Amino acid sequence: MNKKTICRLALLCAVVLAVGTVGWAKTYHMSATNIVPGAAAELNVEKEKNGNVQVDVNVKHLAKPGLLTPPANSYVVWFQQQGSAPQNQGELKIGNDLKAELKSTTSLVNFNVFVTGETDPRTKTPSNQLVLQATVQQ
Repeated sequence: MNKKTICRLALLCAVVLAVGTVGWAKTYHMSATNIVPGAAAELNVEKEKNGNVQVDVNVKHLAKPGLLTPPANSYVVWFQQQGSAPQNQGELKIGNDLKAELKSTTSLVNFNVFVTGETDPRTKTPSNQLVLQATVQQ
């Protein structure tokens, strides 16, 4: 192969990789429940090279958990694949600007993401205080 052909192949490979990478990312809108109707949230979901899925939860206008009825101490993000138990992904800490972000990685492909108000952020089972929800489908 000559130098010109090698350059063309390299350019083609770069374009294919760039287009392929873009296809792996998706954004999902989370629905707010009547508990916090003013909240707005998005999930940015991106498949990693190793097959895992990176999920970034970004929330705006979410009231402090102590203002819920009944009051909670924290918000917890959960992932749940159909037919499986929910998995606690961590606490969604609300700033004074009523914004929050949580990044997590999972091996799940199609799953529900939801946020609940909780008295203990390390709880193993979600409460009935559902505030945000979305379904991820790859």
